[in-house]
Amino acid sequence: CVCVCVCVLQYLPSTAVNTTLRLQELRERMRPLNISAYIIPGTDAHLSEYIAPRDNRVAFMTGFTGSAGTAVVTQTKAALWTDSRYWVQAERQMDCNWELEKDVSISSVAEWLINEVPPGGEIGFDPFLFSLRKCPFCLPPDCQSWLTSIKLLAQVDGKLLMEPPDATQTVYLVIDSTWQMKVDHIRNQMRDNPYEPTALLLSALDETAWLFNLRGNDIPYNPFFYSYTLLTMDDIWLFVHLDRVTDELKEYLNASCVGSLCVQLKSYDTVRDDLQKYVAQPGVKVWIGTEYTNYALYELITPEKLMTSSYSPVLTTKAVKDETEQRILRDAHVRDAVAVIQLLMWLEKAVPEGKETELTAAEYVNNYSRGPSFETISASGPNAALAHYSPTEESSRRLTVDEMYLVDSGGQYLDGTTDITRTVHWGTPTDMQREAFTRVLMGNIEISRTIFPSGTRGANMEMLGRRALWQVGLNYGHGTGHGVGNYFGVHEWPVGFQTNNIPFRSGMFTSIEPGYYKDNDFGIRIEDVAVIVPVQTKYGHNYLTFDTVSLVPYDRKLIDTSLLSSEQLKWLDNYYETIRRLMGPELDRQGLHEEKAWMLKHTEPFMESGSSASSTSFKVSRSLSLCSV
Repeated sequence: CVCVCVCVLQYLPSTAVNTTLRLQELRERMRPLNISAYIIPGTDAHLSEYIAPRDNRVAFMTGFTGSAGTAVVTQTKAALWTDSRYWVQAERQMDCNWELEKDVSISSVAEWLINEVPPGGEIGFDPFLFSLRKCPFCLPPDCQSWLTSIKLLAQVDGKLLMEPPDATQTVYLVIDSTWQMKVDHIRNQMRDNPYEPTALLLSALDETAWLFNLRGNDIPYNPFFYSYTLLTMDDIWLFVHLDRVTDELKEYLNASCVGSLCVQLKSYDTVRDDLQKYVAQPGVKVWIGTEYTNYALYELITPEKLMTSSYSPVLTTKAVKDETEQRILRDAHVRDAVAVIQLLMWLEKAVPEGKETELTAAEYVNNYSRGPSFETISASGPNAALAHYSPTEESSRRLTVDEMYLVDSGGQYLDGTTDITRTVHWGTPTDMQREAFTRVLMGNIEISRTIFPSGTRGANMEMLGRRALWQVGLNYGHGTGHGVGNYFGVHEWPVGFQTNNIPFRSGMFTSIEPGYYKDNDFGIRIEDVAVIVPVQTKYGHNYLTFDTVSLVPYDRKLIDTSLLSSEQLKWLDNYYETIRRLMGPELDRQGLHEEKAWMLKHTEPFMESGSSASSTSFKVSRSLSLCSV
């Protein structure tokens, strides 16, 4: 098989990576250990969505650099599972040593393993890279004995993976409230829990970052640093690379004192040993969130000393923003809207000249914040039909007035994280494109104007985003929304519209992003971020609705107003009035008079003056207190 691959490598795309030697070395390590298959996930020890290059084992072994993928290597085969967003990319980047599996369900990986592992063989996996909910624990009970936890990918092909982070990249402080208040609040939740946990283990990187108001630069697009926290009623253990903690930070954390509000700094690499010592004590019980705790830590805790929930109390508390967090996150979206308005105005003038590309557009919008909150999706024509396509030097297409263009961008600001998608057409769209766009917009509006009882799950209203599309046999294959943080991750769990998200409460921020994608032709997505706010209804109390904080108008030429109901048109005009009220002063403040004129032109009301009253019986006041990037 290796010989065949060597013979045909010359016919593969120039972007393909030759993995023959890497696979050979890994298999040589597997053989004496009787490991018949080794599973390589695309994550890190904190089960992060975005990972640093040092943790990207899938990319190293396969050549595939997409953000989602699981690889499995046996003595004779190598396979990669990834979703439809990345099939074309994977085929371009992988050599013929690898098979691309397009069924991304956990059961698909399990079935493949069962078929490929011979009797008596074992399946190896790194226990730091899997939660209980992920394969290999998806195997049937009678196959669980095949599993062997072992770390084989520290160094392969003479290259060292898992290098320690750069010591010059120090952890830094972001003030929003005192960390002592947060610790007290979480401890109160521990005391009130009927299962009486004595400790809380925090494994997700945003948990520790939130608890102590700290940020770092270890993870692309996310201001996180490698860390764990073990919080008890009497102690706080922060596991971090100690050479990155400044004297100022030690003073801030009360690291030199002893007490319940003094942080004991411990080496990041000792978390497993220290946790093992803690659970060896009598009468202790450790609370973990199963979504983000890796198996290497979980397996140390015996069942009688373990308490589990899907998400830790830190994640569920962080999801509900207080008044200050809501205000500054709104402010971040005002400044981000300036950047997107400037982008759209520039493209409107530049695209007819025929010089701009998907890549130049992405680079333009990425310059307005501390950095993008994810890899910008800048896609035209058939590329936009790939829901999460991002341009490269090889794939970037020239923008023209004859095709639709989709831009999904976001920024990291000291007071907030943003995410917004707009779809435009600079020429004459087809009737089908206008109808599809309008029906996507109808889905966005229907969710945004919905009034619902507090505690409703997003999954129960998700179909509102699809109903207008379903009526004509259209749909989309991605989620309808996700949580958004205050200078955290752009995909902030556990908020959103999926079945494993927590119920909506006032103060949560979520994206609302229905779409439609026609293969090899065009793609449409309309994404706004909204905060969940109380609403006064005629009879009931404790009801909520969404207040949109993204402030960029939609492309008017793509809206077929004949499809919109009067209530939807009222909502749209009310939203445009909000854009004018909030963006006008900010554009004036920055001296962007041409941009203000563009904004006013694109937010003209659709209904006659006097008929565009608010479509809901509530008002949400907004005040701006803008701070610098």
